[in-house]
Amino acid sequence: MENKFKGRFESFIPKLLGVLIIFLAGIWVGQSVVLPFGGSRPVLNLTNTQTPSNVRVDFAPFWDVWQKASEEYLDKGKVDPQKLLYGAISGMVRAIGDPYTVFLDPDQNQAFLDNLSGTYEGVGIELGSREGRLVVIAPLEGTPSEKAGVRAGDVILAIDGEDTSDMTVPEAVQIIRGEAGKKVKLLLQRKGKSPFEIEMTREKISVKSVRVAIKQDVAVLKLSRFGDNTNTDWDEAVNKVVTGNYKKVILDMRNNPGGRLDQSIYIAGEFLPKGAVVLIQEDSKGGRTSLTSNRDGRLREVQLIVLINEGSASASEIVAGALRDNKKTKLLGEKTFGKGTIQKVDDFQDGSGLHITTAKWLTPSGTWVNEKGLSPDVEVKMTEKDFEKGADPQLARALKALQ
Repeated sequence: MENKFKGRFESFIPKLLGVLIIFLAGIWVGQSVVLPFGGSRPVLNLTNTQTPSNVRVDFAPFWDVWQKASEEYLDKGKVDPQKLLYGAISGMVRAIGDPYTVFLDPDQNQAFLDNLSGTYEGVGIELGSREGRLVVIAPLEGTPSEKAGVRAGDVILAIDGEDTSDMTVPEAVQIIRGEAGKKVKLLLQRKGKSPFEIEMTREKISVKSVRVAIKQDVAVLKLSRFGDNTNTDWDEAVNKVVTGNYKKVILDMRNNPGGRLDQSIYIAGEFLPKGAVVLIQEDSKGGRTSLTSNRDGRLREVQLIVLINEGSASASEIVAGALRDNKKTKLLGEKTFGKGTIQKVDDFQDGSGLHITTAKWLTPSGTWVNEKGLSPDVEVKMTEKDFEKGADPQLARALKALQ
């Protein structure tokens, strides 16, 4: 009996040692996270290598390419592992095929945050994507781009001679922005025109979200963006309207490229009763959630006209759609840009960020504006002569309608 047990034990020892070796090797890989390529190949130090349990992908081609790029590229000084990693992540996200689902490296992410704050160095262009090409959503008021004649809808063919056909919006933003006083050249294509070049000098841009002007007996609220300080700027402007007892208001959201969703709900709520639906959010499974105003707005009783154009996008389209569906407010001007999706923003510890489309938004009546835009109730176009003369027939028509 004793010999029989001893034989079984001895036969079990090799199996036990094999399991132990595999276990210890796993600990070594997991803790040391040093994966040698072998021979004279470089050793790559990795951290946070845990793979999600539901992912079944062969990473061999990835490491093969990484190794060859590291070993064989002519200029070794340009092979920066961190840049390779960010480039790989960016390419992975870009492969989804949605221009608004993007990975931002730390510099690009900081540029995005600066844009929301309203202060940065550049030329004041809000960019988007349409049919795979970079387009100007809007030139911001009073910035070098507006002064140089850049217009909403212009397609950007090249930046400083670099073709943009395979360039993402964050990449283009990073190139266009730069030190104040430095120049940048854009090759633009405008509908019905041959390509033309515009050179601009970068400036320190400080954009105020809201301005109010009194024309005749009408308060004109110019809302240029939905940024970090928009609610504060908006409250100051509305206080002037309320204390001045103005009963007629024009909300000018032309060339407003959008911004923060929560602030679009706040702005729309100024004209709506508490509980009114501002937009409907639809997830990937078709589930719908209504987002509503949480206050009784101070401008609920005013006569209102909303100005829109091709540069009105995203959050400004949300506001315009909510006011038309809830109050039958007239939209005057030109068809809007047509961005009907919502992005969730995640910021990571290294300063990078991910913007990922998680839902579509619909107007309260269920209209999805994506790639279609909102058509105005009263169409008034800006002609070449209007731009040249500095005329504003859209505002003039709105003023006349309120008299």
